[in-house]
Amino acid sequence: MWIDRVVELVPRQKIVTLKNISLAEEHLHDHFEAETDAAGVHHAALPIMPSSLIVEGMAQSAGILVGHAEQFSQKVALAKIGKAEFDFDAVPGQTLIYTATIQNLDRAGASTQGTVEVMDHVRGDRRPMGRIDLMFSHLDNNMAGLSFPEGNFVFGEAFKTLLRTSGIV
Repeated sequence: MWIDRVVELVPRQKIVTLKNISLAEEHLHDHFEAETDAAGVHHAALPIMPSSLIVEGMAQSAGILVGHAEQFSQKVALAKIGKAEFDFDAVPGQTLIYTATIQNLDRAGASTQGTVEVMDHVRGDRRPMGRIDLMFSHLDNNMAGLSFPEGNFVFGEAFKTLLRTSGIV
C-alpha cells in the first residue's frame, strides 16, 4: 500500500488520501544510499521517495475512487499513465497529499486527473509538487473471452482495511 489514509471521498467525483514518508521504509535506504566515488569523495545518503511509487500512490487513490463508483463490483486496473510531472523530490518527514477527480466514467473504465501536494512538517507549509493523469479499465467489461478469478482480486484485504480504518463503508 502506498497510501496510509483516505481523508475525503465524494462518490463518483473526488478522493483525497495521505501518505506519510518515513525513514522506516526500506526502499528509501537504497534510493539513494551513501557512497564514495572513484576520487574518494564521500557523498551522504539522500533518501527520496521514488517517483514511480508516488505514481502508484495516485493510482491506488484514484483506483479506489473509480472502484467505489460502482460499489467495488468491477475489477479496476490501471490502463495508462497519461501524465506524470513532478516539480521536486519528496523526502522522509513529509506527507504526500493525493487528490484525484474523475473526468470521465463509463462502462469501459474511467479517466482521472490528480494533483500531489507535499506537507512539510519542518517548514510548516503545504505546496503543490506534481500532476498525474490516469486511465483505468473495468477488466470484466473489456477483456471479453478471458476469465478472471471470482471475487474482486484488485480490491483485496489491504484495501478493505484501509477503507474501514478511514471510516468508509
